[in-house]
Parts: sequence; structure tokens; C-alpha cells
Amino acid sequence: MSLRRRLLVTLAPLFIAGLIAVDVATYLSLRSFLVSKVDEQIVLVHRSVDGYLLGQGGGGDFGGRPGLSLTGDVPPTTYGEIISPNGAVLAQHQFSFPGAADTSSKPVLPASLPQPQTFLTVAGSNGGSGYRLYVDASGAGQGDLLVVALPLTDTAATLSQLLILELIAGGAITMVILVATWLIVRRGLRPLERMGHTARVAATDLSRRVEPETESTEVGRLGLAINTMLSQLEAAFAERAANEQRLRHFVSDASHELRTPLTSMRGYAELLRRNPTMTEDDVMLATRRIEEEAQRMGVLVDDLLLLARLDQGRPLDSAAVDLGAIVTDACADARATDPERVVTARVDAPVQVIGDEMRLRQVLGNLVRNALVHTPSGTSIEVVLGADGASAVIEVVDHGPGIAADHAHRIFERFHRSDPGRSRDQGGSGLGLSIAAAVVEAHGGRIRVHETPGGGATFRIELPADLTRTPSPAGGEAATDVDSAAA
Repeated sequence: MSLRRRLLVTLAPLFIAGLIAVDVATYLSLRSFLVSKVDEQIVLVHRSVDGYLLGQGGGGDFGGRPGLSLTGDVPPTTYGEIISPNGAVLAQHQFSFPGAADTSSKPVLPASLPQPQTFLTVAGSNGGSGYRLYVDASGAGQGDLLVVALPLTDTAATLSQLLILELIAGGAITMVILVATWLIVRRGLRPLERMGHTARVAATDLSRRVEPETESTEVGRLGLAINTMLSQLEAAFAERAANEQRLRHFVSDASHELRTPLTSMRGYAELLRRNPTMTEDDVMLATRRIEEEAQRMGVLVDDLLLLARLDQGRPLDSAAVDLGAIVTDACADARATDPERVVTARVDAPVQVIGDEMRLRQVLGNLVRNALVHTPSGTSIEVVLGADGASAVIEVVDHGPGIAADHAHRIFERFHRSDPGRSRDQGGSGLGLSIAAAVVEAHGGRIRVHETPGGGATFRIELPADLTRTPSPAGGEAATDVDSAAA
């Protein structure tokens, strides 16, 4: 059953039950009110009726006679009766006045009358309407009881008209309410139908969004939640597609990088197999080249393994690391590698971090080596260590040709080369900056690259720092510069 029908089936019986309860309460309330008015009339005239029946109403005999006037305002068809203690009727009369309708109906008295000053409702004889009966002590004394009864004809007619009116009005109102409820529920659920249609379409087009989307209504909040879910699904599928694309590129590049040394190794091995009479020098050359290519493959596999471990979120070693010593050692290694360079290490503020010293040395080594490889011979390089708030900052600054704008945003991608035609023997596998970015991110930091003023590239590393400064050897925190140039 649809939600619309369930709401209608639930709401309609509740409304009908409420309407019936109101009608019943109205009917009973009016009936009680009309009967109380009849009781008031009886109380007002019962002494006049008693006096008339005792022969005091018009000077007649004890039994009274029709047509005699009364001193009270006695309603037409009022019935009076005096009964002795043994049940004998001493006097009775049903009052009739000119212009009033005559009736042969009389109240049917109970077998035993209740105590004086008691009201009760009894039926009428000959199928007539009921009567409201009042029992009181007669003025004649001797235990006689006075019974005064008024017909409930007008009361019954009024209640009958009310009942007919309630049935007609209740039926009409019920029909109107049912139709109005159906239309209102249909209108209220229309946004849900649109949401369902959009959700079905979104199975093939996640860019679709539902309406309404607002915090002011329940349906609007549902639309907002569905749109949020669709946005998250769209982002997740886009990210999955991007990851799959990157994975394909990664596998392709890794296969290409591994194929080159494998091809070289296979060629030298086949050469050794086919030429058993090779000279000792040729054999040594082939063996050396096979060993070099194997080492190159080992380095590439180690780099890939490191990246895989970092991607899996495996924890690194955690210890206090003196970044000043890492900066100094990296610059010393660079000068040893390229004595023609001017490599400067500047420690503005010695800072400690909590991390993996070996990996942080690898990061700085990769950045310095990247500067050595990608800048012309003789270009100066600067490595600066400082602090920026709660972060340790390392900058590797070169003054070479810089990085093209279309390559800057991809510089940290795996196997990316800004110069695709460059020799792999010179430029490496293209994983150095990727490893640097992954290690820095694993330490809770970030790495960026921007243009050096005057030309060149500057790599900036920011790491969460241990604000306990490492004292300099001189006991202060003055900046330390170490310059070196080839003789």
C-alpha cells in the first residue's frame, strides 16, 4: 500500500471517530439541557397542580374538573395524579387548554413510586412520547404522593431534528474532509515523488539534484540530505575513477621503468650465452652492466615499496630529530657530489621535530639532488631552516630555470618528468619528489613549490615542530651560514 493510501486510511477513521464523538457529546448535552428545562417547569407548576387536584385551583370538588382555571402557568398536556400510600389513585387530571392539542396518552407509572422530590423518565401509553415525571409529597398530608408529568414531545422533536442535521452535516463534512485530505496528502507527497524520480535518474547521472532543498521543512531537509549523499557519491565515484586512472598510469610507468633495465639485462645475458668465446674484458663489461641494471631495478623496487607502505598508512619511527643536523649533512653531501656548486646551509633557528630521521634525511636528500640535476652547473643552491609559528620550515632554493607553470601542479606525481625526453640515467625514475611528498604528509606536514624571486624554484616543507629549541654550539640561537665553493 502506498504512503498516500496509508495516510488516508489512518487519518480518515480518526477524523470520523472524532466527528462522531463531537456529535454524540452535542446530542447528550442538548438532551440534558432540554430535560433540565422540563424539570424546572415541573417544579414551578407542581404545587398549582396539587392545589387543583385537591379542589383548591378553582373551588371545585376534590377530584377537580376539566376547564377550571389555575393560578399557575401549567403547560398543556400536563398530567397530575395523587396516590395514597396503599397505591390507590385519589385524583388525576390531564390539563388541556383552548388551542392545545389533545392527547389520550398518559405516563406509564412504575409499580412502586420513588421517594418524594425525585425525577424520572417514563414511557407514554398508546405509543405516545415519553414523560418527565416528578414525585413529591401531596399537600393533603397522610402520606399521599403527588405525581406531576410533562410530555417530552418537544424535546424528542428537537433531538430528532438535531440527529438528522448531524447525520447530514457529518456525512457532508466527512466527504469534504476525505477529498481535501487526499488532495493535501497528494500535494504534500509530490516532492517525494519528484525525489524518487530524480533518485532513479541519478543511478546513471550523479550530477542530478532533487528539489526542494531547504532546512525549513521536513521534505526540504530530506532533499538536502539526498543532495548531500549524491554529492558524496559523485565525489567518491570521481575519486575512484581518478584513482583508477592514476593506477593505470602508475602501472604503465612502473612497467616502462622496469622494462628498460630488464631489456638491458636480457640482452647482455643473451650475448654471454651466444658468444662463449668472448674476451675476458667483454665478459666483465657484460657482467658489470647486468649488475648495474639489477641495482637500478633494486632502487626502483625499494622506492615503490616505500610508497606502498606510506599509502597504507604504516607508522614511521618516532623520535626527536634535529633538523639542523639534517640540513647541514644534506648540504655537505651535495658539495661532495658536485664540488663545482655553491651550496649554502642556513639555520635561522635550530628546531626539533618528532619523526623518522632516516625518512626526513631522504626527503631533504631528494630535494637537494633534484636541484642539482635540474639546474645548470654552477647554479647556487640554498637550504634554509627556520620556524613559522608552531611549524618547522625547510626551504630548498635554487636559481635555475624554474618549473613551467603547466608542470608545477603535477610535480609531486609519481613518475612525472617535466622533461620527458631527458635521460633516465640522469633524471632517475621520477619517484623522488613523490616519496618526499608522501613522507612529509605522513609526518603531518605539507610540501609546496613556488617560484624563486629572480628565477628558479623553491621547495618549502612545513612540519609540526617541537618548540623546544635545540641550543646552538655557541650557546645562542644566532643564524649559522656554511658556504662552500670548489677551489
